[in-house]
Amino acid sequence: MFNVIDEFTHECLSIRVARRLNSTDVIDVLSGLFILRGVPGHVRSDNGPEFIAKAVQDWITAVGAKTAYIAPGSPWENGYVESFNARLSDELLNGEIFYSLREAQIVIESWRRHYNTIRPHGSIGYKPPAPEAFVPAFAAWPAALTRPAPPAKLTLVQRPTLN
Repeated sequence: MFNVIDEFTHECLSIRVARRLNSTDVIDVLSGLFILRGVPGHVRSDNGPEFIAKAVQDWITAVGAKTAYIAPGSPWENGYVESFNARLSDELLNGEIFYSLREAQIVIESWRRHYNTIRPHGSIGYKPPAPEAFVPAFAAWPAALTRPAPPAKLTLVQRPTLN
């Protein structure tokens, strides 16, 4: 699994689940996130081969971010991700048996959404980092807010009488 955590919001932005992950997978995940959320100032990671690959380093530099590798054997330098990984294991992985890769991807993505939108986080006041928001349909589209003018009122003419 390749977990991407926003250290500022504490939101889990992505969990890529595959049998094997390489530098191409890292670039694929990060490029999608950078398009959606913008390029961060730094990308912190451990010194795994998929992160220190020349292709990943060159790509991160080319998009305008900097790398912040933690020292080998120093997980405390990446404490939030280590804490996240422990929670992922305790709350999901230790109680599941996955019979296929696709099942693992679906169940883990469901847990990630719950983690972001519902599960309270003590470090941010026991609130979820990205709570679900209900937006009424009429407010979802700006065009729906502009209502057509009411029909013009016609003046009624008195009916003629026979008197």
